[in-house]
Amino acid sequence: MAQGEILLNPGTLWTSVKECTEYALKCGALLSIPTKFEFVEQDGVNFLVRILSNLVRKDAAKKQQDKQTSAGKEFNPFLAYEKDLFVADISDTHVCILNKFNVVDYHLLIITRAFEEQESLLTPEDFAALLACLAEFDGLAFYNSGKTAGASQRHKHLQIVPLPLVTSGVQTPIEPLLTSAQFEDGVGSITQLPFVNAFATLDPNWVQSPLTSAEYILKVYQNLLSAVGIEAVNSHQPSGAYNLLVTREWMFIVPRSQENFHSISVNSLGFAGALLVRNEQEMQLLKNTGPMTILKEVAVQNSQVNSQ
Repeated sequence: MAQGEILLNPGTLWTSVKECTEYALKCGALLSIPTKFEFVEQDGVNFLVRILSNLVRKDAAKKQQDKQTSAGKEFNPFLAYEKDLFVADISDTHVCILNKFNVVDYHLLIITRAFEEQESLLTPEDFAALLACLAEFDGLAFYNSGKTAGASQRHKHLQIVPLPLVTSGVQTPIEPLLTSAQFEDGVGSITQLPFVNAFATLDPNWVQSPLTSAEYILKVYQNLLSAVGIEAVNSHQPSGAYNLLVTREWMFIVPRSQENFHSISVNSLGFAGALLVRNEQEMQLLKNTGPMTILKEVAVQNSQVNSQ
C-alpha cells in the first residue's frame, strides 16, 4: 500500500477542472496555445498532428526562464506553483494544477509537493495520485522521464489529458495496433511497431482504491521497464530515458534514444499517435518522413537491441 492519504473528494475533480479552467482563462493565468490539426496516416495508424498557431507566449516564458537560469537561479514553475492554476489537492504528496501553456483542453499536471527530479523512478505515491485522478474521468496519463523523453521541467510531474484524443471512434490513434500485443508472463509487445516497447493490460477497478492498488500498478510498471532493458541504477534513477502512457485499462512504455527528430520534439503523446509541430515547414518534414518513421528514429530500434 502507498504511504499517505488521498485528499481528493470523490466525484469533484472534473467539476473543479472546468471551473478552474474558466477562472484561469479570465484572469490570464492560463495561456492556451491555439492549434489547427491534420491526420497523417502511416503503417495503419491515423496520426493526429497539431500545428501550433502562436508560440509567442511560450517562447517569451522560455526566454525568461533561460535568463533566470543563466543568472544562476534555478527556475521551477512548480515550486511554488501558480495559485491561479491550482485545481485540487490529490494526496498529501501530490497536487493537481492546469498546464499553463496547454494545447489540449483540460490538460492537467500531477506534481509532487516536494522537489524530485523528473527522470526519477515512479513511486507508489505517484501511482496512488494518478489512480485517484483516473477514477474521476477517462483520461490518458503520461510521464516523460527526463529531457531525452521530451520533459521540459526538472520537477517531477505526471500529466493527464481527457479521452478520446480524436473523434474518429478510437480513444487514441495508436489503439488499432494495441490488439496485436503478444504476451509472455503478463508483459506484451506491440509487434507491429518498429521500435522497442512493452505493453500490459490493467484492472480498471484499481482506480477505485488508489492507495492499495498503487503497489499492483507499480509492479506492472517495473516489469515493463525491465522488459525494455531499463533497470534501476539506484533507488531513484533509471538506467535510461523512456515515455510512459497509462489509461484505466493499459500501460505502455517506450525507451528513448534522442529527444528530437531534426527540429521536431517528441514526448509521450507522440507514442499515443498525437504529434505536435511548430510550423508548416515541420509539418512538411513530418509528411515527407512519415510519423511512424519519426517515432522509430527517436525510440530504440529493435535492431539496436538485437545487436547488443
